Amino acid sequence: MQSTIKAAFLDSAEVKQRFVGQYADKIAQVAELMIAALKQGRKVLLFGNGGSATDASHIAAELVGRYAKNRKALPAVALTTDMSVITSTGNDLDFSEIFSRQIEALGKKGDIAVAISTSGKSPNVLKGVETARAIGMTTIGFTGGTGGALAERVDHAFIVPTKVTARIQETHITLGHVICGLIEDAF
Repeated sequence: MQSTIKAAFLDSAEVKQRFVGQYADKIAQVAELMIAALKQGRKVLLFGNGGSATDASHIAAELVGRYAKNRKALPAVALTTDMSVITSTGNDLDFSEIFSRQIEALGKKGDIAVAISTSGKSPNVLKGVETARAIGMTTIGFTGGTGGALAERVDHAFIVPTKVTARIQETHITLGHVICGLIEDAF
């Protein structure tokens, strides 16, 4: 049992080391884009399914509430939390529309859309990105494996170099935390 535990932790650390080696400069660039947008009164909309939905909520909470320091609240919305909107859109229109409809309602040119999908293939996430791009939002994708269609459709893609969903999700939340910390330092 202990060897399984140690192997999981070591694998997670190794994936994160490969990821940061590839993306450290891009993380800084994206944080600067987000800081500039937030300083201009723009907002961050985050979305994904399953574990990625909870990551979207977690990151939004860090921006609105606080990450590590007390500072003013920053405008961030997880499009994964309003059950009435999600279920009515899924029921009355189609499940593939649950994020795109909210982006259409809430997104403005200059806002930031953060799409999270471990596979990069989720139809509702891809449709949300299409709507965000049509509005003129900056699009950021957190994905893994080969990146899927998401990596090709966003302005800035972060692809975790593994096909293991758990390792992808662990890296996504670390990425979210690092970005939140950089943003918080600017405020």
